[in-house]
Amino acid sequence: MKMTLSPMFAALALSLTAALPVQAQGVTGDVKAGHSKAAMCIGCHGIQGYQSTFPEVYKVPKIAGQNDKYIVAALEAYKKGDRKHPTMRGIAISLTEQDMADLGAYYAQLGKVEGAAEPPAPPAPSAQVGALLQKGACVSCHGDNFSKPIDPTYPKIAGQYPDYMFVSLKAYRDNTHQLWGRSNPVMAGMAKQFSNAELKAMSKYIGSLQGELKTVPQGRFR
Repeated sequence: MKMTLSPMFAALALSLTAALPVQAQGVTGDVKAGHSKAAMCIGCHGIQGYQSTFPEVYKVPKIAGQNDKYIVAALEAYKKGDRKHPTMRGIAISLTEQDMADLGAYYAQLGKVEGAAEPPAPPAPSAQVGALLQKGACVSCHGDNFSKPIDPTYPKIAGQYPDYMFVSLKAYRDNTHQLWGRSNPVMAGMAKQFSNAELKAMSKYIGSLQGELKTVPQGRFR
């Protein structure tokens, strides 16, 4: 199923990419340094199926195997307040650009297996979900199999927890609460087109796919 990006979303995507902070995205991350700095992360992201309870119950995202530059971009968004989650903001505010780059480098390679095969082509969605994905032009940004984003600051989403994706999409769509929401013109424009039931259906399909994202269990004390 071929999905294309509308001119409106293409223009927004270009403007968003141009607005990304250049400094932090240009810092080279160090995997070993990131490993030593990840102690603040493993209490949530290092536990399989760990759930957040704010603003509702959902599994915290899988971040092992994620794009390093996306991790940096997400942490920058929390630090600036474009993402408002209080726990993540509290962590991100304390991080330097080098810290973010190191964490991105560490999580990008965590759990990767040398010589592992590419995830298989995804099964076709139902006609209803396929129409929703077409309307949202999701593949146009998140790439083939929802695992090869067109820009490294965009996330891989294949295999991500569906409940996390659903809550995230609502946060982009309803960015009005003082302590919860995400400011991003591309994602807001996309999410505002859909009802909760439609966002949940898309999240369920994308989350069912095989991808590169993992939660790698890690002990709190190392």
